[in-house]
Order: sequence, then structure tokens, then C-alpha cells
Amino acid sequence: MPEDADKIVAFPGPGSEAKPSQASGKGSITMRSDLVEEASKIIPEPPVLINLVSARVKQLNLGRSPLIQADHRMGAADIALTEIIEGKIGVDSEDEDS
Repeated sequence: MPEDADKIVAFPGPGSEAKPSQASGKGSITMRSDLVEEASKIIPEPPVLINLVSARVKQLNLGRSPLIQADHRMGAADIALTEIIEGKIGVDSEDEDS
């Protein structure tokens, strides 16, 4: 078991039902809780953070290159969260035109 196992959080993927028994099964994305907490300081609205991470994970899984120096142990969700933390990706503000 990895030493960071206590820092892993299951994140339900698209089309999966969030059941505790399926937390690390097919249809879920695992991510480190410390990265989730840090990213939530930058994007405090959970639905927005979830959508951004999901979209970026999809891009990474389709072959897009990470915008950060990724460690071989990092999953796509950890890469997406780190990109948010480092300011490499974010949400456009629609308030600018108003």
C-alpha cells in the first residue's frame, strides 16, 4: 500500500453512482486530498472545481500534455489539480464583459 494512501479521495467519474464500496473501482477518479484542499482555496465552488478537473482529466486521457512537470506516480486528476494550484488552468470570468 502506498505511503500516501491516507491522502487519497475517490471522486466519482461520469456515469458512476457514488457508492462507498465503489470508491476505488471503475468509474471513479482518485486524487490526493491535500491537492483537493489546496485547489479548493483557488476555486472555492465545488461544482466548478469538479467540472474543471473532470474536463482536464478527459483532455489528459485523450493525449494532451501536462502543463506541469508531472511525476510518474501522479494520476490525471492529481495533474489537473496541480495545474489549478500552479495557475496553469482556471475558469474564465464572465463578469469582465458586463
